[in-house]
Amino acid sequence: MTGSEAGAAVTTGPDTGTAVATGAGPAVTPVTLLIADDDEVTRSGLRVLLAAQPGIAVVGEAADGVEAVEQARRLRPDVVLMDVRMPRCNGIEATRQLLADPAAPSKVVVITTFENDGYVTAALSAGASGFVLKRLPVRQIAEAVRVVAAGEAILFPAALRRMVAARPLGSAEALPKAALTGREEEVLRLMATGLSNPEIADSLTVSLETAKTHVGNVLTKLGAQNRTHAVVIAYESGLVVPGFTG
Repeated sequence: MTGSEAGAAVTTGPDTGTAVATGAGPAVTPVTLLIADDDEVTRSGLRVLLAAQPGIAVVGEAADGVEAVEQARRLRPDVVLMDVRMPRCNGIEATRQLLADPAAPSKVVVITTFENDGYVTAALSAGASGFVLKRLPVRQIAEAVRVVAAGEAILFPAALRRMVAARPLGSAEALPKAALTGREEEVLRLMATGLSNPEIADSLTVSLETAKTHVGNVLTKLGAQNRTHAVVIAYESGLVVPGFTG
C-alpha cells in the first residue's frame, strides 16, 4: 500500500508525488492514530503497517464516517486518517463534524487514491490538515501522520493544482472582503507552490519571523483553518491558477 507544507514538514516534487522529510523528527511520545476506511483489507493492512512504524500507536478503526466521528470523540486520537468515500457519512462530512468543535483534539489527514477522487479539496476546506495518497510507501504515510500531529500540514502542490483544475474557478473578487496586501498575495502564491516558512523568507529576502507574520496574516484574513485551506481558497478564487509554479 501503499505530503508540504508549513514550516519544515514534508515537501514533494512537483511531478513525482514523492514525499521527503525535511525537518520533522520522531515524536517524543507515540502519536495516537484512528484509521477510517470502509475497505476492511485496506484498513487492516494500514493498521498493521502503521502500528509497526516508530512513534505511532494505532488506537482504533472505523468502517464509515459515522463511526469515525464517534470513535474519534471517544478515543480522542491525535490524528484521524480519513478515507473520503465511505458509507453512511463520507469522509468530508465526517471531517466537518469532527472539526466543528473548537475543542476537538484530533487532526484529520485525508487518505485517497487521488486520481479517482475529486472530493479532497472539499475535505481540506472542511478543515483537514492535508492529504496523502494510498500508493505512497507506508513510511511516508507515517511521516505525514507525525508531521500533522506536530501541528504542521501536508500538501502535494502539483496534485492540488491538477485537482482544482477540474473544478470551476471564480475570481480574485471572491476572496474575503478583508483584502490581502500585495505582499500577502505574493506570500499566498508561494504557499501554493508548497514552500515552507524558511523557503518563503529566502524567496522574499526577509527574516523568518517576518515570513511567519505574513503567513499568519494571510490565514487570518482568509478565515482559513490552516495553510492547506488557504491554498485551496487561493486556487478556487482564481488568485492562483492551475499550473502556477511560482
